Amino acid sequence: MTKKPVEKNGEKSSSEHFEPLEKLKSFYSFMKENGLDALELEEKDFSLRMVRRKNPAFRPVPVPMAVAQAAALPASSSQAPAQTVMEAPLPAGIKIKSPMMGIFYRAPTPSSPPFVKEGDAVKPGQVLCMIEAMKVFNETRAEFPCTIVKTLVENGKSVKAGQDLFIVERT
Repeated sequence: MTKKPVEKNGEKSSSEHFEPLEKLKSFYSFMKENGLDALELEEKDFSLRMVRRKNPAFRPVPVPMAVAQAAALPASSSQAPAQTVMEAPLPAGIKIKSPMMGIFYRAPTPSSPPFVKEGDAVKPGQVLCMIEAMKVFNETRAEFPCTIVKTLVENGKSVKAGQDLFIVERT
């Protein structure tokens, strides 16, 4: 049994104003229940296309287990000599940091030369490296003229947001 709208002075009842919203909710529920990402519906004078998008901000980011395990393991007695070795101090200069978490690449392809090498003079806007995050390659560019003093990360290694990538001297 269908309900007909009641007209009052040429206006439709308020229940009909919510009918399209209820239809949309039912279509969306149908999509969720059946695991659909898109739904298209066409009738005489009505066409509807709904697309569900998943929020990429909530996707988990894989972390290599070797890195996580090495940081979590306590130092054993066999590693005692390594603990006494002092790391060489970093050269003085301005540190360029990673803008995001991802995989650090010094060159656009494995067979290409690196974007920059130690001792290179760099112009503002010049590409220093690429960071791959979620299958997207993001270029990191110089913000000011400088000379590369030291590259702090190995090619193909994962980096964290805010991690030092290069030490440079402003020119």
